Amino acid sequence: MSNQEKRDPVNPYHYALHCMGGKWKMTILHEMYTYGQIRFNQTLKVLPLSEKVLSQQLKELCADGLVERIVDGNAHPPLIHYQLTKEAEELIPALDILYVWSIRQMKEKEIPIDTDAYVVHQSEKYMEALKDVIDSEEMKNISRRRVHGDL
Repeated sequence: MSNQEKRDPVNPYHYALHCMGGKWKMTILHEMYTYGQIRFNQTLKVLPLSEKVLSQQLKELCADGLVERIVDGNAHPPLIHYQLTKEAEELIPALDILYVWSIRQMKEKEIPIDTDAYVVHQSEKYMEALKDVIDSEEMKNISRRRVHGDL
């Protein structure tokens, strides 16, 4: 946000959208939550996005105080990783609610769900929350893929 925008009254929903809006921000945040931290090149291998997009999304998340960039200067070359701030950790329950709500709405409206969406949502809490929505065959396939490392 610009300095002028910080002085003007802002609708709280618009602020939240500013911080989390962007095709990959919520996924990146949840990836960090799941694994504790992420490294740039490793994330590029896992998520189907370009270097430019990942770089921009991380810069914006850092600027908004949701992610911190940690540089380990003791290594050569320096190791850089990204992790959630305390403020971002407070968002995770809201992201969980949005994820479950989205799956339910997509199922109801018969919108195809990208199975890659389960990659960073492997916890039993999601499967438990969605057991009435995901049919038993689909649940078996997700569990099978998780056990065999396909997720």
